[in-house]
Amino acid sequence: MTSAPTVTRAPRLPSLTGLRWVAALLVFGFHAGTMGIVAEPHLKAVVDKAFSLGLSGVEFFFILSGFVLVWSYRDGERAWTFLRRRLAKIYPNHVVTFVAALAVAAWFADPVLPWAAIGNFFLVQAWIPLNGYFYSVNNVSWSLSCELAFYLCLPLVVPRLRRARTGVLRAVLVAAPLLILALWPGQELVPEEQRWWFTQIFPVTRSLEFWMGVAAAELMRRHRWRGPNLAVATGLFVTTWVVAALWIPAEFWAALLAVAYLLVIAAAADADVRGRPTPWRSRPMIWLGEVSFAFYLVHVLVMVTVLRLTGDWGTGLPGWRGPLAVLGFLLLTLALAAALHRWVELPMMRLLGPSRRARAAAAAASSVPAPRVPAEGAGAPAADGGAASDGGAAEGIEYAGRRRPD
Repeated sequence: MTSAPTVTRAPRLPSLTGLRWVAALLVFGFHAGTMGIVAEPHLKAVVDKAFSLGLSGVEFFFILSGFVLVWSYRDGERAWTFLRRRLAKIYPNHVVTFVAALAVAAWFADPVLPWAAIGNFFLVQAWIPLNGYFYSVNNVSWSLSCELAFYLCLPLVVPRLRRARTGVLRAVLVAAPLLILALWPGQELVPEEQRWWFTQIFPVTRSLEFWMGVAAAELMRRHRWRGPNLAVATGLFVTTWVVAALWIPAEFWAALLAVAYLLVIAAAADADVRGRPTPWRSRPMIWLGEVSFAFYLVHVLVMVTVLRLTGDWGTGLPGWRGPLAVLGFLLLTLALAAALHRWVELPMMRLLGPSRRARAAAAAASSVPAPRVPAEGAGAPAADGGAASDGGAAEGIEYAGRRRPD
């Protein structure tokens, strides 16, 4: 093995923060379409076609989470300190939206299974293969259950990861998409009533995307990542998206899009490290990315609640009222997400996260290989909320990349 390269503090990756908003917006569009808000047939067809793969955005968040957590992982940091930082990030927003979802259920007299609610509160629902459990209370929080499992595993994996051969990391990048593809025929080994849970929810199968991001980040730390630049990666992603939506069967979507997402994430990260311009690290995009976690947690709850209150749930809105309602939902959800981010997420991260002394000690020990090529210009900006500081908040987007067969 080659000798270790010179190391420096991990550069921030603000472009990955901006990209989170793109993925969140795709998921929002998918849910707006599946809720039938737009009733006019021609407009509905446009929405359905444009966002047919939108829920595959959860792959983006899981891959992004693995990538950023390994990129910014503080070597020498105690496992509990790492877990405390992650819980401080996801749990306060989860608790607030959990309570809000229970309040909405009480208002409409919806039944709530007590054990399902307990499992949801403690973020273990993704391990329970029973209908009414993994999609319980604020149903989109199933992916937080997966993320929590990833967080528990990562401190055990990173020391071995740092010692792994480059060839092993590259093998992970090849094997993971193939295993994702194999889940489609593999689900035949699972009882029919549990197949959706096994392919869509089960943390072990969903971790394949997370480990792709982990392996790619470690390769980039070592300057062993070989991938296209951001323009080429974006072109490949757009082409994959269009071709998959129009011609490729659903069972191939997840594997293809996982590769496309990984290329875009790695290319954007490389551009940040080298100080090259990207469209994703402007102040508006970074802010949208920062609130994307809160946006995700509230968007379904907001749309369903308003539609039920107005009596439009399941019927849709005719003419241009449908698209205008979708726009209104987008703005309302964004406003609530901004409030949740500002008044819950940020202060609770400061209150519940590690002490300043623990953060300083961990930061002093953290390191990544210095960029092989000097950064162009002034270098990647260290924007507040850059992805290297917050772990990417993959923290979930409900997924339909592996769509149920009709």
